[in-house]
Amino acid sequence: MTSVQGTDVDIPTEDGIADAYLAHPADGAPRPAVLVFQDAFGLRPQLRSMADRLAEAGYTVLVPNVFYRHGRAPVFDLPEFIDPGARPEIFEKIMPVMQALTPELAMRDAGVYLRWLAERPEVADGPVALTGYCMGARLSLLTAGTYPDRVAAAAGFHGGRLATDTPDSPHLVAEHITAELYFGHADNDHSLPPEQIERLEAALTEAGVRHRCEVYEGAPHGFTQADTAAYHGEGDERHWAALLDLLKRTF
Repeated sequence: MTSVQGTDVDIPTEDGIADAYLAHPADGAPRPAVLVFQDAFGLRPQLRSMADRLAEAGYTVLVPNVFYRHGRAPVFDLPEFIDPGARPEIFEKIMPVMQALTPELAMRDAGVYLRWLAERPEVADGPVALTGYCMGARLSLLTAGTYPDRVAAAAGFHGGRLATDTPDSPHLVAEHITAELYFGHADNDHSLPPEQIERLEAALTEAGVRHRCEVYEGAPHGFTQADTAAYHGEGDERHWAALLDLLKRTF
């Protein structure tokens, strides 16, 4: 098993300082980079653990606090085990912060994260890979379409609102994407109903994007997050297999 070094880092942006977690093999040698976009609960020990697992596989991994405009992580006061069903007030605090992160702001930040990675000695030359969870799947798709020359692969898991009927829907960037994509959808996800799954698939196919979209039967929205009530072990391991396979093909 590869020894991993994890460090908290600060990334200057136009709107302040984005705190982030950087993980990489401890030898410090340049490795392909993976940019991880958080779920709605934000940068916390669970996401640091996921970054470490990717670093153990031989990658340099950055997990930014995309809510940095509202404070350093943890932005929200979360219990060690997150059960929104038992504490519905959690989303009362999270939703306004999510809504404040417009696609324009998120993509401006994504450009900063990509440039920052390109300048790091721990990162190999060339394009990076992306993965995102929940709202992060949306950011992964948008980033792949906004910075096609910087992204070789992009994944998203239990993403929501990926193909809406709004003018800023993420699926509308499909025509610009050059990366290979993979999406692992949650089963019976109210944030990504069947019509959106079909719309996303159609947009990617029409644009000629190399992609694979799968619905994980029995896996609820949030299935990769072991510190939440939504965790689904079988779905999580399937996600790791798919993600690592995508990265292996890409790099």
